[in-house]
Amino acid sequence: MKLISFAVPCYNSQEYMRKCIESILTGGEDVEIIIVNDGSKDNTLQIAQEYVEKYPTIVKVIDKENGGHGSGVNAGMHTATGLYYKVVDSDDWVDEDALRTLIDTIKQHLSAEQLPDLYITNFIYDRVVTNEQYVSDYVKMMPQGQIIGWDKVKKFRLSHMLLMHSLMYKREKLLASGTVLPEHTFYVDELYAYKPLPYMETICYLNLNLYHYFIGRADQSVTKSNMLARYKQQLRVMREMIDSYTWDEIRKMPKGLRRYMWHSLAVIMVLATFYTCAEWSDERKQAINELWQHLKERDIKLYRRLRHRSYVTFVNCMGWRMRKFVLNKGYDILCKEIKLG
Repeated sequence: MKLISFAVPCYNSQEYMRKCIESILTGGEDVEIIIVNDGSKDNTLQIAQEYVEKYPTIVKVIDKENGGHGSGVNAGMHTATGLYYKVVDSDDWVDEDALRTLIDTIKQHLSAEQLPDLYITNFIYDRVVTNEQYVSDYVKMMPQGQIIGWDKVKKFRLSHMLLMHSLMYKREKLLASGTVLPEHTFYVDELYAYKPLPYMETICYLNLNLYHYFIGRADQSVTKSNMLARYKQQLRVMREMIDSYTWDEIRKMPKGLRRYMWHSLAVIMVLATFYTCAEWSDERKQAINELWQHLKERDIKLYRRLRHRSYVTFVNCMGWRMRKFVLNKGYDILCKEIKLG
């Protein structure tokens, strides 16, 4: 039985995918690695097939037409057979010692018949060029090494979020959530770290620096210029989040979960507003207005809370020049703190 299914979505990843795959291979027969070739034009598929030939009981390959990162995550999800499902982007990697500790912990929980629905671990912003790192952990939000319910999860700070890099879902619960990420869209990790959460009744946070998130390529989706240019994709993800749960549904969730779901919605709406409205154009103004109108027509209660009782209220009061100034300053501060730029 495979304990963890690792999906590795790849698009033209020949230059760095080996490091990612080799790091996961330290899990041995306890893991399966699903390499999803998303219509690559380079030698990605050939490299993936080399690993299948060398490790036929561990590595699988999905060769598909290009559909974007979300499409790769979806494909891996429905091919996986492991107890848990985790996504590792092809330019990232996992810490080998942390992976062994995670596997040992799963075995202990399995032996005790106390498997949590969700494992949460730390991730590292890793700027390889300058050998600088920043660790994102959750030690102030939840107890370590315990299987808990959402009632034990404390309030998150404005700047702190659960991200795809930190999450490992029980596969059957992830599938039950009906999560399907939109194709040809960046920032789908925001939806992946939101929609499945109500299906995860039990959580185990391990203070392990498991995931290394590579920072430094100019074409990465998290650069300021790319996020400004791809605002429509951010709006698309925000709409998917809005459509996932009504305010009445969120209000009935356990306190810690309810509080986090609201936090996530408000933060992503702030991001969507900033990256849409920090540059002025009639098209951008219409796009953000259409999102608010969609929310108002779908769920007036959630609309009122986001519009008038959240961080978004302050952002909406700004002019576009002020939004651009705040966005630039805020992004620069964040980059300085975690070495993004």
